[in-house]
Amino acid sequence: MQKFRYLPHTADMRFRAYGSSLKAALDNAALALLGIMLDIRKIRTQAKAARAVRISQRAKTEEDLVWFTLQDILSKVDAKKLNAYQFRTRSIRRSQGDIILEGSLICSRSRGDNALLSVKAVTPHDLRISRKAGLIIIDITVDV
Repeated sequence: MQKFRYLPHTADMRFRAYGSSLKAALDNAALALLGIMLDIRKIRTQAKAARAVRISQRAKTEEDLVWFTLQDILSKVDAKKLNAYQFRTRSIRRSQGDIILEGSLICSRSRGDNALLSVKAVTPHDLRISRKAGLIIIDITVDV
């Protein structure tokens, strides 16, 4: 199954991520985001040892959860100059009207400039989560 695909957009970058569950679709959306920002193939092949950076988010809607999580990944990669190549959602659960996510951003301990494009923000504009034929589909735009 295809994990994601980049979609045409006039000014920014847009992609569609797929998964059999919200967890899988979100992991694939994070992979698409990282693929815009970093040379993840190069990072993965050069990875001597991996480290995990914790991501924890809480939201009222699935759309906000996706937006908050991807924006958190962007912020951590940018601020800490992380060579991240994967995101793994450990759990998504509901509690007291909120949706709570726990996950890990997987990063190489190796140094080096693996940047591709500078992503300014993950935008909530036009963010959609849909369900079709047993798949969760996330459409999202990032400001580059």
